[in-house]
Order: sequence, then C-alpha cells, then structure tokens
Amino acid sequence: MSPNSFGALLMMASMASFTLNDTLIKMTDGAVPLGQMLFLRGALSVALILIFARWLGRISFAIGRADWGRIAVRSGAEIGAAYFFISALLNMPIANVTAILQALPLTVAVAAAVFLGEPLGWRRMVAIGVGLVGVLLIVRPGAEGFSVWSLYALGAVACVTVRDLATRRLSASVPTMTVTLMAAVTITLFFGAVSITEPWVALTPRLSVLIGGAAVLIIGAYWFSVQVMRQGDIGFIAPFRYTGLVFALILGFVVFGDWPDALTMVGAGIVAATGLFTLYRERRVSGR
Repeated sequence: MSPNSFGALLMMASMASFTLNDTLIKMTDGAVPLGQMLFLRGALSVALILIFARWLGRISFAIGRADWGRIAVRSGAEIGAAYFFISALLNMPIANVTAILQALPLTVAVAAAVFLGEPLGWRRMVAIGVGLVGVLLIVRPGAEGFSVWSLYALGAVACVTVRDLATRRLSASVPTMTVTLMAAVTITLFFGAVSITEPWVALTPRLSVLIGGAAVLIIGAYWFSVQVMRQGDIGFIAPFRYTGLVFALILGFVVFGDWPDALTMVGAGIVAATGLFTLYRERRVSGR
C-alpha cells in the first residue's frame, strides 16, 4: 500500500472516531456544562493514554525545542477547535456542523501548498473544489440557514487547519503517542480551569457512560489525526476528510432521527465522489 493510500485509510479512521465521539457528546443534550464535560472526558482520556503508553512503551519527552514549539501551537489549536466545534455541535444538527467542517480539505491543502510547499496539482485542486460545492449544497448558507453557530463551526475549521499544519511540521522522531498525550493534557487543564467558573452537575449513569465512551473514542481520533498528517501528500489525503460527513449523515439519522433532504443527499454524493476520484487518480499515477 502506498503512503497516500495508507494515509487515506487513516483519515477515514480519524473521521469515524471523531464522528462517533461527537455523537456521544451531542447525546448529552447540554445536560453537562461544557467545561465540566471536556474536563472529565480529558481526564479519563489522559489516564487511558498513560495506560496504553506504559503497555506499548511509545512515549518520550526527549524532544527538541522546535518540536516542543510545534506541539504547543498544535495543542492551542486543539483547544480552540474543541471549544468552537462542540459549542456548535450542541446547537446544530450533527450533519450540518460536520458539513461545514468539510471545508477543511480545501483549507488544509491550500495552506500546506502556500506555507509548506506541498504539491497540489490542478486535478486534486478541482476535486477538492468540487467537494466543497457538495458541502455548500448541504449547508446552503443564507439569511435563513447561516447562524452564529455556523460561525463557531468556521472557527473550528481555522483551528483544525493550524493544528494539522503544525502536526505536519513535527519531526518524524516525535512519538505520535506523545503528541496525543499532550493534546489531551492541554485540553484537560484548560477546560478544568473553565469548569471552575461553572456550576457542576451530578452525573447520571447514562451521562457517565456517554462521557466515558467519548473519552475512549477521542484517544483514537487524536492518534489517527496525528498519524495521518505524517503520511503521503496532504493534497491527496485531504478529500478523504469528506467521509466524516457520510458518517455524520448516517449517525444523525440513526441516533437523532434527522433525515437529510434530497439536496443534502446530492451534496453528500458529490463529497464522497471526490474522494473516490482522488484515490483513482493516485492509483493511475503510481501504476497500482
């Protein structure tokens, strides 16, 4: 399997993990204050990461100053992404907020080309642009469909773009588990401080299970999101982020009963087709 194909699989795994995590968080229906929920999820995920790391032996803090700076930028961007995205998620249908995030393949690929000198051929650029058209068919921004929560989702797009570029610049010697741990620790500390300003609520067994499940899933999401930025060309891998929309549409219907209309389904079809086209092009170019 080529690095690009492996990167595509990692991206799809990342999107599945994030979307399942988002579904569990949304199922809390705002019953837990944001700071408390993210602090509890983060504290549990940190504990689990340390257990996994002790078992696998994959954490090292012998990292250069430049990489520590990139990890700091990445962790800060992760905080912003968590705040903006989950705020939007609790106030919008999961498919809608996920659809807005599908602008990421365009923003990440273009930013990587501008700031990192990554290759971005015209066919890949067209595929990303066509996928964005599909997203616009779903979001349909306008006087009625665009709200302040849509702006929060766009804020998450900006933060994730910074996060992915910082990840791309990390040295290959930096362990993925170390980066995953630092993201979890940073979010836990930040939202722990935020939770001090909020009244805490007692958790029911159902809420405990939802937050615990989200903690497990977010570990996989963090790990995959780091690994995927270390594989292949961003311009090729980026469109596979669109699979997150497909997962969100399915879970939105099964869990929340949100049935997409015809135009939304057309947009989702376009989004999925861009990823398939990009994979087809990569296999032809590589001769596989």
